[in-house]
Amino acid sequence: MCIRDRPDPALDQGTFARVLEPRSANRLPLGDGTWHQLARAFVAVELISHGIVLAIVLAAALVLSLVLGQLWVWIPAGLVIVAEVWTMAILPRQARARGYQLRDDDLLYRSGILWQRMVAVPYGRMQLVDISHGPLDRGFGIAKLKLVTAAASTGVTINGLTQQAAEHLRDTLIEVAETRRTGL
Repeated sequence: MCIRDRPDPALDQGTFARVLEPRSANRLPLGDGTWHQLARAFVAVELISHGIVLAIVLAAALVLSLVLGQLWVWIPAGLVIVAEVWTMAILPRQARARGYQLRDDDLLYRSGILWQRMVAVPYGRMQLVDISHGPLDRGFGIAKLKLVTAAASTGVTINGLTQQAAEHLRDTLIEVAETRRTGL
């Protein structure tokens, strides 16, 4: 049985419903097959992380301007604040534009709205499958899966998988790589 035919309900629990595509006719097509999404909790973790950065920049700017009288600090702080607010506004859409597909010979990863990226990582070229998560990730039950290959440009990091999906995907990729007798 090929990897594409295996039912994987663990990969789709707590995720977005589908990969959103840009509306342009010149977009990278999704093709056929089952696309798996990121966990919905990924957006919450990213919003909290960016909110913390925003609060630190705002607090530092307030202290420097009110206590030390340094009004010039609002120029760089304002730029950072605008960038963080913009990032937080588009983050949910960006998360829904990411996904991965398990094909017969490779894992296909897609990301991006304006700058689209689609990477195919051949199973036989994988050297390492790494799962990592920080304290905030653990609190929300998500993880990051990193696929390392011999060529640095084809390595992929999939942020925002549920912990169960990351472990299941790691085990599946190791199993497939073992059957190919290359890679892992």
